[in-house]
Amino acid sequence: MDGALTLAEEITLLSLDDETGRPVGRAGMAPDRALAGALLMQLALAGRVDTDRDRLILVDATPTGDPVLDRALARLSEAGAPADARGAIPLLARDAADARALLLDRLVARGILRRLDQRVLWILPDRRYPKAPGRAEVTEARARLRALLLREEIPDPHDALLLGLARAAGLLPLIFSAGELAGVQPWLDLVTRIESLNRSLAVAVADIRGVGLGTTQREV
Repeated sequence: MDGALTLAEEITLLSLDDETGRPVGRAGMAPDRALAGALLMQLALAGRVDTDRDRLILVDATPTGDPVLDRALARLSEAGAPADARGAIPLLARDAADARALLLDRLVARGILRRLDQRVLWILPDRRYPKAPGRAEVTEARARLRALLLREEIPDPHDALLLGLARAAGLLPLIFSAGELAGVQPWLDLVTRIESLNRSLAVAVADIRGVGLGTTQREV
């Protein structure tokens, strides 16, 4: 698969340490909900679903040709599927492990990541996905996010959504210093609040952390 990376691919890359290939960011269910949010957002960008503050609307159930996205689309097409984005995100998060595995295989096939299978103490399997030498995709994604906030640039929909995903997964402190984050907080709040999907993602992550939406929006 050639061309630009999808939101799900970019958040998967940003969630891995470049050198070790191990997960970074928040532990627990938040990364799964961030990935689910990425799939929902990508379906919205592909014209398959639409959202407003209260509703999730299935616009077109035609498969996209992307196996990961189409699994998510099939979930949302099932009878009884949630009628809002806040409910759809935890539904899609149930399949996050399988979706992540498919995305990692795709990124390995594209030569962006390497797969290392080793053993801990010669017994326990240990699979890691370090960045392949000479590939700049992760660096470019981080550079875009830094420029958007530090220069107060207006993001396109893809990058506005990626900012919300990175925030939900707890990845922004790995991209910015504490001082930088404090300085860009007003602009971060503004550009991530524009998208209704980002607001739904913030609520869905807040739900599993036991905090209110206002607290989640202030955290980075």
